[in-house]
Amino acid sequence: MIKKLNIGCGNDIKAGFINLDIIQLPGVDVVCDIDNEALPFEDNFFEYILCCDVLEHVEYIKVLKEIHRILKPGGVVEIRVPHFTSSNNFIDPTHKKMFSFRTFSFFADNTKYNRNYYFDFQFSNVLYSKITFISKNPINWPFMIWVNINDTTRKIYEETFFRNFAPAYNVEVQLKK
Repeated sequence: MIKKLNIGCGNDIKAGFINLDIIQLPGVDVVCDIDNEALPFEDNFFEYILCCDVLEHVEYIKVLKEIHRILKPGGVVEIRVPHFTSSNNFIDPTHKKMFSFRTFSFFADNTKYNRNYYFDFQFSNVLYSKITFISKNPINWPFMIWVNINDTTRKIYEETFFRNFAPAYNVEVQLKK
């Protein structure tokens, strides 16, 4: 059986996962303050880690290092965080950080930005990177397609007026160890 971890699960309890949160809610298997404690698992333990709507609340570099430590070689971490243009960054007073689709490239080998020397750990590569939008807003519909054609269109979106015209919602990435 694949060992899977759901970090910062809150009320989103997933079957087949170890569900971890800072608060003992119904269905939470492990309580851990990931901003101030090491993840309570052995090195190279998990094959898949889900980390949705968590990293914006913490000092995420040390948390990513812990995720890297407990992820098996070849394992995958799937991350979702608010995009830096998202109004959700400003609604939640517990948000500390904002993200670009390029942020996580700094933690992977052989990427265009080649900055993995900043840290003493690296994922082998970025498997997937996407900027999402609120689909209920018709203004966003063309952006939902165009922005994610490739890294160039994502970069154009982030570096031009388009980001103000149609603010994004989230950044979704998958990193492989």
